[in-house]
Amino acid sequence: MNKVLIVEDEMSIAELEKDYLELSGFDVTIALDGVLAKRAIEHQAYDLIILDIMLPGTDGLELCEQLRRTLDIPILMVTARKEDIDKIKGFNRGADDYIVKPFNPNELVARVKAHLSRYRRLTNRESTHQLIEIGNVTIDPPSRKVSVNGQIITLTAKEYDLLYFLACHPNHVFTKEQLLERIWGFDAIGDSSTVTVHIRKLREKIEGNPSKPNVIETIWGVGYRLKK
Repeated sequence: MNKVLIVEDEMSIAELEKDYLELSGFDVTIALDGVLAKRAIEHQAYDLIILDIMLPGTDGLELCEQLRRTLDIPILMVTARKEDIDKIKGFNRGADDYIVKPFNPNELVARVKAHLSRYRRLTNRESTHQLIEIGNVTIDPPSRKVSVNGQIITLTAKEYDLLYFLACHPNHVFTKEQLLERIWGFDAIGDSSTVTVHIRKLREKIEGNPSKPNVIETIWGVGYRLKK
């Protein structure tokens, strides 16, 4: 049974999310703030986290960044803000997806299922693959670890999935829309900023000079490709 952690300070919303997820067969825990969330994670391994941005004390964005230092599981952020800049901030901190309040609980359940299914499918497929080397970048699929010049770097779940997918299709050009569908599984946000932000973050972590990338190239007017 998949375990989901809901980090939400409004108990009525948390309970609603919990009820719908439990009806779909998930094992759900609620944490009302960042401190309780960290405590829950110390004592239990979770498969996915639903994280509200507006939390008392440490807000959801900061908490997401902290969690990403040790976790690569999907993180879905919940917010009342609709502005694209807020979504981009979340992606920069390591979020995999966004859902805006008020939302249909059935949509939340559908997104949770989609992210878990894709994460599980990619993880299972990687378990039989050998090392992938692109210049000074090495990908170890069984452990989902990436190193640059021999040094392990930290990637979010979607950053890793994006890099791994491109590495499995070297020199193939993909549009932003194709990458959004292949990596996120559905039009999660409705625009290409999702892919753009993740490509930029990847370049910052694996490229010697992110402004002049040698690994992930931009094909202007088309999309991106991994050069090998």
